[in-house]
Amino acid sequence: MSNQSLPQALLKNFLGNSPTWYKQVIITFLLLNPLIVWQAGPVIASWILIFEFIFTLALALKCYPLQPGGLLALEAIVIGLADPHGVYYEVKSNLAVILLLMFMVAGIYFMKDMLLDLFTRILLGVKSKLLLSILFVVTAAFLSAFLDALTVTAVLISVGVGFYTVYHQTVSGSSSTYDRSNDEHVNEINRDDLEQFRAFLRNLMMHGAVGTALGGVTTLVGEPQNLLIAEKAGWNFVEFFLLMAPITMPVFVAGVITCWFLEHFKWFSYGAVLPDSVRVILQDFSDRETAKRSRQDQVAIMVQVIVALMLIFALAFHVAEVGLIGLMIIILLTAFNGVTEEHDIGQAFKEALPFTALLVVFFAVVTVIHEQHLFSPIINWVLTLDIDLQPQVFFVANGILSAISDNVFVATIYINEAMNALNSGIIDRAHFNNLAIAINTGTNIPSVATPNGQAAFLFLLTSALAPLIRLSYGKMVFMALPYTIVMSLVGYSAIVFML
Repeated sequence: MSNQSLPQALLKNFLGNSPTWYKQVIITFLLLNPLIVWQAGPVIASWILIFEFIFTLALALKCYPLQPGGLLALEAIVIGLADPHGVYYEVKSNLAVILLLMFMVAGIYFMKDMLLDLFTRILLGVKSKLLLSILFVVTAAFLSAFLDALTVTAVLISVGVGFYTVYHQTVSGSSSTYDRSNDEHVNEINRDDLEQFRAFLRNLMMHGAVGTALGGVTTLVGEPQNLLIAEKAGWNFVEFFLLMAPITMPVFVAGVITCWFLEHFKWFSYGAVLPDSVRVILQDFSDRETAKRSRQDQVAIMVQVIVALMLIFALAFHVAEVGLIGLMIIILLTAFNGVTEEHDIGQAFKEALPFTALLVVFFAVVTVIHEQHLFSPIINWVLTLDIDLQPQVFFVANGILSAISDNVFVATIYINEAMNALNSGIIDRAHFNNLAIAINTGTNIPSVATPNGQAAFLFLLTSALAPLIRLSYGKMVFMALPYTIVMSLVGYSAIVFML
């Protein structure tokens, strides 16, 4: 019979294996919020709730944010900071993003053999870490311009997990996928190589994640808010690209140059090289896989290549919503590669669905922002400024708000306000175009500062790869800082001189 009291047992069960201090902080948040609403009012309480939610994201490695963040979201609804119907409206408005996560990420899972083979060849073929890093930035940017940042991030995550799993299986002598119970054994054998390999993967993942932002801002299919802005402004694919180019192209060049400096001078934890022992392991794995590949395996990879080309074509021409294209990919890959068991198909959804649930919780927090009109004073103030100053102020305001909130939500609010000003005759069409450009670049570029602003960054932070390579919230913010500063300054300067 346990000697634990009921409160002790409840605390032990609450949020599972999270540290006791973390549990106590979350409980304190939950108890204080109703008092703050009562004493300070809903607006102050809403701002405090946002920072509490950011706290749960920042400590994602202590406890997955779905549970503590979800409790905060539920409490926000209970104490009247948001309405359940408002949450449903936000979810419905972002259904395309949810479908993308549910189906596209799962579709990428069935391409993992081809992707692992492709990126293994690149990683082993390019000996220079500096060149490899630039290649990751440029490739991720190019793919994100025609696909979607979340899709490209899913590819990067799959590749990173694949690399780590190969190393872990070889060093630990385990034939299973990564198991943290074997982590100490791996550390005892090759602690230095393991840490250097983790740092190497962290570098590549961050370069790739920044690349998705550099490419995602350039076209109307790169990010969800791009399409929303293009629809409001009446721009087609080519118009969008050409109007954004005076801002996005200098920022892209600045991003690549920043990558070069970071790797060359080993600043901000960059510059980690692939250990020779790990390279040998990956090379041996590649050779073994190539040698034992049967005709059936070769056909399976060929099918994955063909379907990948279909995916690029379908996304580039936007033949359907991205999530529905992902479902098509799942059907084709499983049908032609013989994956017919429900259990085998279900494995593909393990990575994306927890994040999908977290995203719905995020929409609940966005609903709080919307219903309490937290950003309205800022928007109203910007529209009272001199007309020549408005684009750069929009860029800065969008960047700051996107870094702490959601860039899709911020873009939606701002473009609607700009559209209202156009319809009311306050601004003309040319100025509206300038504001729309500032809104799009402002929500896409400075928002790389934190995982909150970029869904792709948040997806990487909460993925299965993050704990393997010890990529925490704070580490992401630190490693993204030089990119944030350079890209934001170049973007701002381009806004000033080009618009």
